Amino acid sequence: MDIRQLGRVDYASTYAAMQAFTASRTSDTPDALWICEHAPVYTQGLAGKNDHILNPGDIPVIATNRGGQVTFHGPGQVVAYPLIDLKRAGYFVKEYVYRIEEAVIKTLAHFGVTGHRVAGAPGIYVRLDDPGGHTPLAQRPMKTDPASPSAPGGTSPNFQGLGKIGALGIKVSRNCTYHGVALNVAMDLEPYSRINPCGYCGLQTVDLSTIGVSVGWTEAADVLSHKLATYLAP
Repeated sequence: MDIRQLGRVDYASTYAAMQAFTASRTSDTPDALWICEHAPVYTQGLAGKNDHILNPGDIPVIATNRGGQVTFHGPGQVVAYPLIDLKRAGYFVKEYVYRIEEAVIKTLAHFGVTGHRVAGAPGIYVRLDDPGGHTPLAQRPMKTDPASPSAPGGTSPNFQGLGKIGALGIKVSRNCTYHGVALNVAMDLEPYSRINPCGYCGLQTVDLSTIGVSVGWTEAADVLSHKLATYLAP
């Protein structure tokens, strides 16, 4: 995998570059992983509803073709764009998402934080009162009894006591992926109060610094890129 540290780059031009890379790649094109940071921007997914953008102010809103609703990118956030040929890698989209989430969970573990999945709500979450605790969530994704229509916790995610620290949004074209995942490290979190993050009213968004972990952007980016390269390998 060709891992590239792009630094702080413009979102719109990076989005266009991902599309161009994916459109022009062949079966022989090496997979890539772009690691970067963006100036403040809101991005809206294909399923996005404008009423989830409450008060963008002077922060631009860019419509994209990834899945999901609105999210925020800004300085102090590590953004990772895996450009993977899933057919060549030998796994499907559902496993691809699982592998990205697992890489984020392992990155957080490196810094002493326990990341959690929430059933029905892609991304990674932390317990606000015990970020390093290992008690599993009742509403974590689980295999269900065929006689039971839903996992514990019901069909609507309950975010009480949780903060979202990693957001995921992907696009797959001709079996090849772009867009990716964002891990909050040390950000100005105020812009999240101007949206319903990922379409959820009242969802609290946190970063590593908020939960007491002091780590630089470069170190977090290095760890996340290593974990992604490991977990996204064929």
